[in-house]
Amino acid sequence: MNMDRRSLLLCAVPLLFAPFAGASRRTIPASGKPLAPLLPEILNRAAALEPLETALVAQRGEILSSRGYRGHSPTAPTNIKSVSKAVISALVGIAIDRGLLEGTQQKVAPLLADQLPAKPDPRLARITIGHLLSMQAGLARTSGANYGRWVSSGNWVRAALSQPFVDEPGGAMLYSTGSTHLLSAILTRRSGRSTLELARDWLAPLEAFSIAHWERDPQGIFLGGNNMAMSPRSLLAFGELYRNGGRTPAGRALISPTWIDQSWVVRTYSRFTGDGYGYGWFQRRAGAHDVHYAYGFGGQMLYVVPSLELTVVMTSDEMQHAGRSGHRRDLHRLLEEIVATL
Repeated sequence: MNMDRRSLLLCAVPLLFAPFAGASRRTIPASGKPLAPLLPEILNRAAALEPLETALVAQRGEILSSRGYRGHSPTAPTNIKSVSKAVISALVGIAIDRGLLEGTQQKVAPLLADQLPAKPDPRLARITIGHLLSMQAGLARTSGANYGRWVSSGNWVRAALSQPFVDEPGGAMLYSTGSTHLLSAILTRRSGRSTLELARDWLAPLEAFSIAHWERDPQGIFLGGNNMAMSPRSLLAFGELYRNGGRTPAGRALISPTWIDQSWVVRTYSRFTGDGYGYGWFQRRAGAHDVHYAYGFGGQMLYVVPSLELTVVMTSDEMQHAGRSGHRRDLHRLLEEIVATL
Protein backbone atom coordinates (compact mmCIF):
# COMPACT_ATOMS: atom_id res chain seq x y z
CA MET A 1 0.00 0.00 0.00
CA ASN A 2 1.43 3.45 -0.88
CA MET A 3 1.65 6.16 1.76
CA ASP A 4 -1.01 8.41 0.16
CA ARG A 5 -3.59 5.63 0.32
CA ARG A 6 -2.58 4.70 3.87
CA SER A 7 -2.97 8.32 4.97
CA LEU A 8 -6.44 8.50 3.48
CA LEU A 9 -7.47 5.34 5.30
CA LEU A 10 -6.09 6.55 8.60
CA CYS A 11 -8.23 9.66 8.20
CA ALA A 12 -11.29 7.59 7.21
CA VAL A 13 -11.23 5.03 10.03
CA PRO A 14 -12.05 7.50 12.86
CA LEU A 15 -15.04 8.69 10.80
CA LEU A 16 -16.35 5.12 10.82
CA PHE A 17 -17.36 5.53 14.43
CA ALA A 18 -18.47 9.19 14.35
CA PRO A 19 -22.09 9.78 15.45
CA PHE A 20 -24.71 10.86 12.96
CA ALA A 21 -26.04 14.32 13.88
CA GLY A 22 -29.72 14.97 13.55
CA ALA A 23 -30.65 11.42 12.49
CA SER A 24 -34.00 9.98 13.49
CA ARG A 25 -35.17 6.45 14.17
CA ARG A 26 -38.07 4.75 12.38
CA THR A 27 -39.73 1.36 12.05
CA ILE A 28 -40.94 -0.73 9.13
CA PRO A 29 -44.60 -1.55 9.91
CA ALA A 30 -44.80 -4.33 7.28
CA SER A 31 -42.52 -6.59 9.35
CA GLY A 32 -43.41 -5.22 12.76
CA LYS A 33 -39.70 -5.27 13.64
CA PRO A 34 -37.51 -2.23 14.35
CA LEU A 35 -34.91 -1.45 11.74
CA ALA A 36 -31.99 0.94 12.08
CA PRO A 37 -32.11 3.49 9.24
CA LEU A 38 -28.46 4.32 9.87
CA LEU A 39 -27.27 0.73 9.51
CA PRO A 40 -26.60 0.89 5.73
CA GLU A 41 -24.49 4.02 6.23
CA ILE A 42 -22.56 2.44 9.09
CA LEU A 43 -21.77 -0.67 7.07
CA ASN A 44 -20.89 1.39 4.01
CA ARG A 45 -18.25 3.21 6.03
CA ALA A 46 -17.07 -0.07 7.54
CA ALA A 47 -15.37 -0.68 4.18
CA ALA A 48 -12.60 1.57 5.52
CA LEU A 49 -11.52 -1.36 7.71
CA GLU A 50 -9.33 -3.09 5.14
CA PRO A 51 -9.17 -6.57 6.76
CA LEU A 52 -12.98 -6.73 7.03
CA GLU A 53 -14.50 -9.19 4.55
CA THR A 54 -18.16 -9.62 5.55
CA ALA A 55 -20.66 -8.20 8.02
CA LEU A 56 -24.12 -9.57 8.80
CA VAL A 57 -26.65 -8.09 11.22
CA ALA A 58 -29.84 -9.82 12.37
CA GLN A 59 -32.43 -8.65 14.87
CA ARG A 60 -35.30 -10.80 16.13
CA GLY A 61 -34.46 -13.38 13.51
CA GLU A 62 -34.63 -10.96 10.58
CA ILE A 63 -31.44 -10.24 8.62
CA LEU A 64 -31.19 -6.46 8.49
CA SER A 65 -27.99 -6.36 6.46
CA SER A 66 -25.65 -8.82 4.75
CA ARG A 67 -22.51 -7.28 3.30
CA GLY A 68 -19.45 -8.55 1.49
CA TYR A 69 -16.38 -6.37 1.04
CA ARG A 70 -13.63 -6.56 -1.60
CA GLY A 71 -15.20 -9.49 -3.44
CA HIS A 72 -16.07 -11.61 -0.40
CA SER A 73 -19.52 -13.18 -0.03
CA PRO A 74 -21.55 -13.87 3.14
CA THR A 75 -22.57 -17.21 1.61
CA ALA A 76 -19.07 -18.48 0.76
CA PRO A 77 -17.18 -20.67 3.28
CA THR A 78 -14.38 -18.97 5.19
CA ASN A 79 -12.03 -20.07 7.97
CA ILE A 80 -13.71 -19.02 11.22
CA LYS A 81 -10.56 -19.95 13.19
CA SER A 82 -11.18 -20.05 16.96
CA VAL A 83 -14.85 -19.12 16.69
CA SER A 84 -15.10 -22.90 16.26
CA LYS A 85 -14.36 -23.19 19.99
CA ALA A 86 -17.95 -22.08 20.56
CA VAL A 87 -19.10 -24.93 18.29
CA ILE A 88 -17.07 -27.42 20.34
CA SER A 89 -18.64 -25.98 23.50
CA ALA A 90 -22.11 -26.52 22.01
CA LEU A 91 -21.29 -30.15 21.19
CA VAL A 92 -20.04 -30.73 24.75
CA GLY A 93 -23.29 -29.31 26.12
CA ILE A 94 -25.37 -31.55 23.88
CA ALA A 95 -23.23 -34.56 24.82
CA ILE A 96 -23.89 -33.87 28.50
CA ASP A 97 -27.64 -33.60 27.87
CA ARG A 98 -27.55 -36.90 25.97
CA GLY A 99 -25.65 -38.66 28.75
CA LEU A 100 -22.43 -39.21 26.78
CA LEU A 101 -20.58 -37.05 29.30
CA GLU A 102 -21.31 -36.72 33.00
CA GLY A 103 -20.90 -32.96 33.24
CA THR A 104 -18.34 -30.21 33.51
CA GLN A 105 -16.87 -31.67 36.72
CA GLN A 106 -16.00 -34.97 35.01
CA LYS A 107 -12.28 -35.69 35.13
CA VAL A 108 -10.41 -35.78 31.82
CA ALA A 109 -7.59 -38.25 32.64
CA PRO A 110 -9.74 -41.42 32.74
CA LEU A 111 -11.28 -40.48 29.38
CA LEU A 112 -7.86 -40.24 27.70
CA ALA A 113 -5.90 -42.66 29.88
CA ASP A 114 -3.87 -44.20 27.04
CA GLN A 115 -2.70 -40.75 25.90
CA LEU A 116 -1.23 -39.67 29.24
CA PRO A 117 2.55 -39.28 29.65
CA ALA A 118 4.47 -42.31 30.96
CA LYS A 119 5.02 -40.50 34.25
CA PRO A 120 2.05 -38.14 34.47
CA ASP A 121 2.07 -35.10 36.69
CA PRO A 122 -0.46 -35.77 39.51
CA ARG A 123 -2.24 -32.55 38.60
CA LEU A 124 -3.45 -34.15 35.35
CA ALA A 125 -5.90 -36.13 37.45
CA ARG A 126 -7.53 -32.89 38.60
CA ILE A 127 -8.31 -31.41 35.17
CA THR A 128 -12.03 -31.43 34.37
CA ILE A 129 -14.15 -30.95 31.25
CA GLY A 130 -15.00 -27.50 32.60
CA HIS A 131 -11.34 -26.56 32.93
CA LEU A 132 -10.78 -27.37 29.25
CA LEU A 133 -13.82 -25.33 28.22
CA SER A 134 -12.78 -22.26 30.21
CA MET A 135 -9.05 -22.51 29.38
CA GLN A 136 -8.11 -23.16 33.01
CA ALA A 137 -6.35 -26.53 32.66
CA GLY A 138 -3.08 -25.12 33.99
CA LEU A 139 -1.06 -26.70 31.16
CA ALA A 140 1.31 -24.59 29.05
CA ARG A 141 -0.41 -23.05 26.05
CA THR A 142 -0.37 -24.72 22.65
CA SER A 143 -1.56 -21.51 20.95
CA GLY A 144 0.40 -18.43 19.94
CA ALA A 145 4.13 -19.01 19.65
CA ASN A 146 3.71 -22.68 20.65
CA TYR A 147 1.07 -23.55 18.06
CA GLY A 148 3.41 -24.53 15.23
CA ARG A 149 5.44 -26.89 17.40
CA TRP A 150 2.27 -28.50 18.74
CA VAL A 151 0.69 -29.21 15.33
CA SER A 152 4.05 -30.50 14.07
CA SER A 153 3.92 -33.31 16.62
CA GLY A 154 2.79 -36.78 15.58
CA ASN A 155 0.00 -36.94 18.17
CA TRP A 156 -1.73 -33.69 19.09
CA VAL A 157 -3.73 -35.20 21.97
CA ARG A 158 -0.69 -36.73 23.65
CA ALA A 159 1.35 -33.58 23.03
CA ALA A 160 -1.33 -31.38 24.66
CA LEU A 161 -1.47 -33.65 27.71
CA SER A 162 2.33 -33.65 27.94
CA GLN A 163 2.68 -29.89 28.29
CA PRO A 164 4.25 -28.76 31.56
CA PHE A 165 2.03 -27.18 34.20
CA VAL A 166 2.46 -23.42 34.50
CA ASP A 167 -0.51 -22.99 36.85
CA GLU A 168 -2.87 -25.14 38.89
CA PRO A 169 -6.02 -26.60 37.30
CA GLY A 170 -8.73 -24.01 37.79
CA GLY A 171 -6.18 -21.17 37.92
CA ALA A 172 -5.62 -18.34 35.47
CA MET A 173 -6.85 -18.43 31.89
CA LEU A 174 -4.28 -19.96 29.53
CA TYR A 175 -5.76 -19.68 26.05
CA SER A 176 -4.85 -22.95 24.33
CA THR A 177 -6.32 -24.70 21.31
CA GLY A 178 -4.89 -27.92 22.74
CA SER A 179 -7.53 -27.76 25.47
CA THR A 180 -10.44 -27.69 23.06
CA HIS A 181 -8.76 -30.33 20.90
CA LEU A 182 -8.80 -32.62 23.93
CA LEU A 183 -12.56 -32.05 24.06
CA SER A 184 -12.85 -33.07 20.40
CA ALA A 185 -10.93 -36.26 21.18
CA ILE A 186 -13.15 -36.98 24.19
CA LEU A 187 -16.34 -36.46 22.17
CA THR A 188 -15.01 -38.77 19.47
CA ARG A 189 -14.19 -41.52 21.97
CA ARG A 190 -17.38 -41.29 23.99
CA SER A 191 -19.66 -41.25 20.95
CA GLY A 192 -17.73 -43.52 18.59
CA ARG A 193 -18.26 -40.92 15.89
CA SER A 194 -16.18 -38.05 14.54
CA THR A 195 -16.81 -34.57 15.85
CA LEU A 196 -17.80 -33.50 12.33
CA GLU A 197 -20.43 -36.25 12.21
CA LEU A 198 -21.76 -35.12 15.59
CA ALA A 199 -22.00 -31.50 14.49
CA ARG A 200 -23.74 -32.40 11.25
CA ASP A 201 -26.16 -34.70 13.06
CA TRP A 202 -26.91 -32.82 16.27
CA LEU A 203 -27.17 -29.42 14.57
CA ALA A 204 -28.82 -30.68 11.36
CA PRO A 205 -32.27 -29.24 12.24
CA LEU A 206 -30.66 -25.80 12.06
CA GLU A 207 -31.15 -25.65 8.30
CA ALA A 208 -28.71 -22.84 7.51
CA PHE A 209 -25.88 -24.45 9.51
CA SER A 210 -23.17 -26.19 7.50
CA ILE A 211 -19.48 -26.99 7.98
CA ALA A 212 -17.67 -27.01 4.64
CA HIS A 213 -14.24 -28.13 5.83
CA TRP A 214 -12.46 -28.93 9.08
CA GLU A 215 -8.82 -29.81 9.66
CA ARG A 216 -7.90 -33.13 11.31
CA ASP A 217 -4.93 -34.28 13.37
CA PRO A 218 -2.65 -37.21 12.38
CA GLN A 219 -5.01 -39.64 14.13
CA GLY A 220 -8.01 -38.29 12.19
CA ILE A 221 -9.54 -36.33 15.07
CA PHE A 222 -11.10 -33.07 13.92
CA LEU A 223 -9.23 -30.09 15.31
CA GLY A 224 -11.11 -28.85 18.32
CA GLY A 225 -11.12 -25.08 18.13
CA ASN A 226 -9.45 -24.01 14.89
CA ASN A 227 -9.43 -24.21 11.09
CA MET A 228 -13.13 -24.84 10.56
CA ALA A 229 -14.68 -23.43 7.39
CA MET A 230 -18.27 -22.29 7.20
CA SER A 231 -20.04 -19.37 5.58
CA PRO A 232 -20.77 -16.21 7.56
CA ARG A 233 -24.45 -16.94 6.91
CA SER A 234 -24.04 -20.34 8.56
CA LEU A 235 -22.23 -18.76 11.48
CA LEU A 236 -25.09 -16.31 11.87
CA ALA A 237 -27.51 -19.24 12.11
CA PHE A 238 -25.38 -20.75 14.86
CA GLY A 239 -25.39 -17.47 16.77
CA GLU A 240 -29.15 -17.21 16.36
CA LEU A 241 -29.47 -20.67 17.90
CA TYR A 242 -27.82 -19.35 21.06
CA ARG A 243 -29.83 -16.12 21.00
CA ASN A 244 -33.03 -18.17 20.79
CA GLY A 245 -32.16 -20.19 23.89
CA GLY A 246 -31.00 -23.24 21.91
CA ARG A 247 -34.06 -23.48 19.66
CA THR A 248 -34.27 -23.40 15.88
CA PRO A 249 -36.51 -20.86 14.11
CA ALA A 250 -39.09 -23.66 13.93
CA GLY A 251 -38.95 -24.08 17.70
CA ARG A 252 -37.00 -27.33 17.95
CA ALA A 253 -34.71 -27.53 21.00
CA LEU A 254 -31.10 -28.44 20.16
CA ILE A 255 -29.12 -26.97 23.07
CA SER A 256 -30.48 -26.56 26.58
CA PRO A 257 -30.95 -22.97 27.81
CA THR A 258 -29.13 -24.03 30.96
CA TRP A 259 -26.02 -24.86 28.95
CA ILE A 260 -26.15 -21.51 27.17
CA ASP A 261 -26.43 -19.72 30.51
CA GLN A 262 -23.48 -21.71 31.86
CA SER A 263 -21.43 -20.94 28.75
CA TRP A 264 -21.96 -17.22 29.26
CA VAL A 265 -20.96 -17.14 32.94
CA VAL A 266 -17.62 -15.36 33.40
CA ARG A 267 -15.21 -17.90 34.90
CA THR A 268 -11.90 -16.20 34.17
CA TYR A 269 -10.43 -13.24 32.30
CA SER A 270 -8.25 -13.04 29.21
CA ARG A 271 -4.93 -11.27 29.66
CA PHE A 272 -4.95 -10.50 25.93
CA THR A 273 -8.41 -8.90 25.63
CA GLY A 274 -9.23 -8.09 29.25
CA ASP A 275 -12.68 -9.57 28.68
CA GLY A 276 -14.37 -12.29 30.68
CA TYR A 277 -14.46 -15.85 29.37
CA GLY A 278 -16.92 -18.68 29.92
CA TYR A 279 -17.22 -21.94 28.01
CA GLY A 280 -15.93 -20.97 24.55
CA TRP A 281 -17.43 -17.45 24.71
CA PHE A 282 -15.97 -14.08 25.70
CA GLN A 283 -18.06 -11.52 27.57
CA ARG A 284 -17.98 -7.70 27.35
CA ARG A 285 -20.31 -4.69 27.31
CA ALA A 286 -21.54 -2.44 24.51
CA GLY A 287 -23.12 0.60 26.09
CA ALA A 288 -25.69 -0.68 28.57
CA HIS A 289 -25.85 -4.14 27.00
CA ASP A 290 -24.15 -7.44 27.78
CA VAL A 291 -22.39 -8.89 24.75
CA HIS A 292 -21.39 -12.54 24.37
CA TYR A 293 -18.93 -13.18 21.57
CA ALA A 294 -16.76 -15.84 20.00
CA TYR A 295 -13.49 -14.62 18.51
CA GLY A 296 -11.11 -16.08 15.94
CA PHE A 297 -7.65 -15.01 14.81
CA GLY A 298 -7.63 -12.21 12.25
CA GLY A 299 -10.99 -10.80 13.32
CA GLN A 300 -13.60 -13.54 12.95
CA MET A 301 -16.45 -12.42 15.21
CA LEU A 302 -19.79 -13.80 16.33
CA TYR A 303 -21.64 -11.40 18.64
CA VAL A 304 -24.89 -12.09 20.49
CA VAL A 305 -26.65 -9.25 22.35
CA PRO A 306 -29.69 -10.85 24.03
CA SER A 307 -31.22 -7.62 25.37
CA LEU A 308 -31.54 -6.30 21.80
CA GLU A 309 -32.35 -9.72 20.26
CA LEU A 310 -29.33 -9.04 18.08
CA THR A 311 -26.81 -11.33 16.37
CA VAL A 312 -23.88 -9.96 14.37
CA VAL A 313 -21.20 -11.76 12.35
CA MET A 314 -18.01 -10.16 11.05
CA THR A 315 -15.29 -12.03 9.18
CA SER A 316 -11.87 -10.72 8.25
CA ASP A 317 -8.56 -11.56 6.62
CA GLU A 318 -7.42 -14.64 8.55
CA MET A 319 -3.72 -13.91 7.97
CA GLN A 320 -3.56 -10.65 9.93
CA HIS A 321 -3.15 -10.39 13.71
CA ALA A 322 -6.28 -8.48 14.74
CA GLY A 323 -5.07 -7.92 18.29
CA ARG A 324 -1.73 -6.36 17.37
CA SER A 325 -3.07 -4.29 14.47
CA GLY A 326 -6.00 -2.84 16.41
CA HIS A 327 -8.53 -4.45 14.06
CA ARG A 328 -10.20 -6.36 16.90
CA ARG A 329 -10.73 -3.05 18.71
CA ASP A 330 -12.19 -1.55 15.52
CA LEU A 331 -14.64 -4.43 15.18
CA HIS A 332 -15.78 -3.96 18.79
CA ARG A 333 -16.32 -0.27 18.03
CA LEU A 334 -18.27 -1.14 14.91
CA LEU A 335 -20.53 -3.37 17.00
CA GLU A 336 -20.97 -0.58 19.54
CA GLU A 337 -22.10 1.79 16.81
CA ILE A 338 -24.56 -0.81 15.48
CA VAL A 339 -25.91 -1.32 19.01
CA ALA A 340 -26.30 2.44 19.49
CA THR A 341 -28.64 2.66 16.48
CA LEU A 342 -31.09 0.01 17.70
